[in-house]
Amino acid sequence: MKTFLRRILYWVSIPIRALWGFNKGFKLYYLRGLQWEEEELENVFALLLLGSYVRLPNPPVDISYRLLPYMLREMYIMQEKSLNPLTMKTGWLNV
Repeated sequence: MKTFLRRILYWVSIPIRALWGFNKGFKLYYLRGLQWEEEELENVFALLLLGSYVRLPNPPVDISYRLLPYMLREMYIMQEKSLNPLTMKTGWLNV
């Protein structure tokens, strides 16, 4: 009797586990999309504040100075990328 109930429970739980896996996959897909969107928004934010280096129109200076503390992470990333030996060599070659 016990094994019979276990078998029934096992067969009933298969669709539930499959649906649970689909739900988990959809959540991960949604979170990856949000992470990508956040990265793109950070890039746009960086272009707005530091766009004068690439000759893009930038916002007024007082707004840029107010928003600059939020750019610390981006500035560290840009500094690390600029100190990378590969980027230095490609910079010399104008690649």
